[in-house]
Amino acid sequence: RRVASICGPGFLEQALPIQARAAEVVYIAPAPFTRRVVINKGSSAGIVEGAPVIDASGLLGQVLRVYPLSSEVTLIDNPEHATPIINSRTGERGLAYGDSQSPQASALEVRFMASNADFRVGDVLTTSGLGGVYPAGLPVGTVSLVDRRSNTSFTRVQATPAAKPLALGYVLVLEPQEQVKSEAVAAAASAARTPQRKGPAGKERPGQGAER
Repeated sequence: RRVASICGPGFLEQALPIQARAAEVVYIAPAPFTRRVVINKGSSAGIVEGAPVIDASGLLGQVLRVYPLSSEVTLIDNPEHATPIINSRTGERGLAYGDSQSPQASALEVRFMASNADFRVGDVLTTSGLGGVYPAGLPVGTVSLVDRRSNTSFTRVQATPAAKPLALGYVLVLEPQEQVKSEAVAAAASAARTPQRKGPAGKERPGQGAER
């Protein structure tokens, strides 16, 4: 299968002792600030909200919404999406977001780092495992810029994502952490209990409970 040719036969599954499901990116949202893609697997294939998504190079994003045959994935370079990271060289921890100053290009920024934070160009960032969203050790990116400005107490740290956020191709959807999985199951149960509303013509229409 092509997934095996891209990722290596069972390579990612062996490197990460987590159940994974193969999927394909079939649509890229056109708006630059949206930073979302659609994959061709949904609830019928066992995909749940909150599941991490990786490609052959690293962390791509997280499942945001699930439909029967497809799912929306928010990318790690979304300016509103936080990814807990750790600097592999120093152990320094932080939160990586999509770089709001580079909406047209895939870039990350580690926000609110102190002026004396130990980051260098070339440092490798991986998931720290904090927050219970992503397992520890997933490649996130490589530091491409460290800007220590004298007029602020923070250091600007920019990184290039390890994954290819806006590329059509094959990905793996990982089994979510237990906390995230429990929240997804609870949300799905709540949506299923939402009463249906009457449409303008007296017809039933789905409740809006699952929409955010």
